[in-house]
Amino acid sequence: MEEQATLMEGLFEKAESYAKTNLDLFKLKAIDKSADVVSTLVAKLAIIIVVLLIVLLLNIGLSLWIGELVGKSYYGFFIVSGFYVLSAFILYYKRDVLLKAPINDSIILQMIKEKQV
Repeated sequence: MEEQATLMEGLFEKAESYAKTNLDLFKLKAIDKSADVVSTLVAKLAIIIVVLLIVLLLNIGLSLWIGELVGKSYYGFFIVSGFYVLSAFILYYKRDVLLKAPINDSIILQMIKEKQV
């Protein structure tokens, strides 16, 4: 009977060790996925910032050029601003299709993607 109790204690110790190991593995996988998602988002954010600076400078040049064509430089800025107001309305009313869904899908795919070792 004591031998059976000793076997049961050993079994419980192994089960406890197995559960702790699985919990540690789950934590490490969660940390790895979180770090992967955050690093991807930070890299994309850096690229977006550079692209925005380029677009800003191009818009200033375009505004000055259009203004020169129409006679007053500030008219060019009004025309380019009007284009962006129109674009903002389109993005606002189509935000679920154009912005929310692709970002959501990208994050989900990043989370479920298996890591290549």
